[in-house]
Amino acid sequence: MKPKGAGRPPLAALKDVRLADGATPLFDGVDLGLEPRVRACLVGRNGAGKSTLLRILAGLVQPDAGERFMQPGARVAMVLQEPEITGATLGDYAASGGAESYMAEASLQTFGLDPEKPTTGLSGGETRRAALAKAFAEEPDLILLDEPTNHLDIFAIETLEEELAAAAAAALIISHDRAFLERTTQRCFWLAHRRVRALDQGFSAFEAWAEKIEAEEAEQMRRLSKTIERETKTFYSSITARRSRNEGRARKLEVMRQQQAAKLKDGPRTMEMAIDSGETSGKRVAEVKHIAKTWGEKVVVKDFSTRIVRGDRLAIVGPNGAGKTTLVRLLLGEIPADAGTVKLGTGLDIAYVDQSRAELNAETTLWDVLADGGGDQILVRGRPMHVAAYAKSFLFQDRQLRQPVKTLSGGERNRLLLARALAKPANLMVLDEPTNDLDMDTLDLLEELLADYDGTLILVSHDRDFIDRLATSTIALDGRGRAVETPGGWSDLIRQNSGFFEGVESPAGPAAPPAGESAASPSPAKRAVKLSYKDQRRLEELDRLINATPNEIAGLEAQLADPELYTKAPQRFDQLTLAILQARQLLAAAEEEWLALEEKRETIV
Repeated sequence: MKPKGAGRPPLAALKDVRLADGATPLFDGVDLGLEPRVRACLVGRNGAGKSTLLRILAGLVQPDAGERFMQPGARVAMVLQEPEITGATLGDYAASGGAESYMAEASLQTFGLDPEKPTTGLSGGETRRAALAKAFAEEPDLILLDEPTNHLDIFAIETLEEELAAAAAAALIISHDRAFLERTTQRCFWLAHRRVRALDQGFSAFEAWAEKIEAEEAEQMRRLSKTIERETKTFYSSITARRSRNEGRARKLEVMRQQQAAKLKDGPRTMEMAIDSGETSGKRVAEVKHIAKTWGEKVVVKDFSTRIVRGDRLAIVGPNGAGKTTLVRLLLGEIPADAGTVKLGTGLDIAYVDQSRAELNAETTLWDVLADGGGDQILVRGRPMHVAAYAKSFLFQDRQLRQPVKTLSGGERNRLLLARALAKPANLMVLDEPTNDLDMDTLDLLEELLADYDGTLILVSHDRDFIDRLATSTIALDGRGRAVETPGGWSDLIRQNSGFFEGVESPAGPAAPPAGESAASPSPAKRAVKLSYKDQRRLEELDRLINATPNEIAGLEAQLADPELYTKAPQRFDQLTLAILQARQLLAAAEEEWLALEEKRETIV
């Protein structure tokens, strides 16, 4: 089924867009189009240029060639991967893009933020929610989201899903979060080999489609290699070819070799990660009995017990601020419990990847991070290896090794932390938000490694799909001191502990699905008793627009009816033709949005 709006003229489009980074081409003839209210994802490997393509569509980056089209008057909002929050208060920031102050305040409150809160000292989650609130407050026709779920807890992600579903905007989303994309998208754009392919289905259909295309390309590459092998043999064995130096056959062979070289060069680089669990730890990793911990007035956990044994893959979930990282430190014995006991097992070698990346000094070079003892060699799982060779296996180029950490993107910093952690044998791996900024291919590789890892894993994550695929047990914190452990992943937790998060004040609105809600679909918003002020105001605007636009179209058509207009004023003829087309598109979109709001009104009891 095609997404709603497909087949209509685009709201925004790119045609034959080309862009190079120095001598390296990023895009070579990219075509992409979005109709009104269509929500799509942009998928591709890290470094493929997804963020740059989003910036081109937003008009923030100019391509070297090609066309960018945006319907006249269309409003565009973009949430960058690393947004910068400015202004004295969050209310000032949310209104800085032109949104009405009441809309800015309402949007901030939807995402669990106080409009009077200063913009300084924000956490990563608060920064992300503020940027999202600003974008939605502007009521754009097109919203561009670059990794919008980074640093959001599961409940803030569900709030974002609800806002996207309710918005009248078209959307183009870059995200590594499979569950989020499956719930929000109707179309997929795949950026690979400097071009974009489109699938008119949601993300749930993407992987099967991509695998089919990759298999077809692999078969084409195999046939090309066989053809080159056959032609080479014929060329050098043929007496006629040797005597006459058949230039035509030589040119044909050279073209095929160039095609093969280009395809190999454009082929994706794959990370070469590996995990060594080192010496086997004792059977017991941690024995936790009746622990409690309070920070000031904040109760992190009270009267909680668990037993972690070798080979467990334990996930820890809960709202931001609930104390997940504190619980990890309690389990590892890094901080003392206020009550209860924690007994660690024997022979533990621990590797820790921190979500805040605080262990990375912004001024330190990549070389020094990996070879912190100096020199040009490091021990990788017990064997010496050159720094550059090891860095290359994590997709870092030689020129990056002497650059400071602050020049890296979020995904590159995450890869650097993984590279350092995986260099040493560890029988207990602790990963705190490891999925942030990583592309799906890297996540797949990391997931496969962790699935085969024979050590013990403690995972803090808001990625529901990642948890479901890996966790053998999940501990949930509700932010009020309660903790519950359930065998399995996130879906098992919600199914077996319905109502556990009910009433919890999450930083971004309702904290959890209602009792009995399946984790396979986003939680519905609370039933309204009437249309929101924003929806009511929009409905009134649409009424005025729908009544006025037909008269405007009739006036334009009357001018166009002059039989001599095209001969006397061809430029005016073109202007009128375009104006009529745009007015009709605007009317169609307004009628569609009006119907959606009326349906919403009718469902309210």
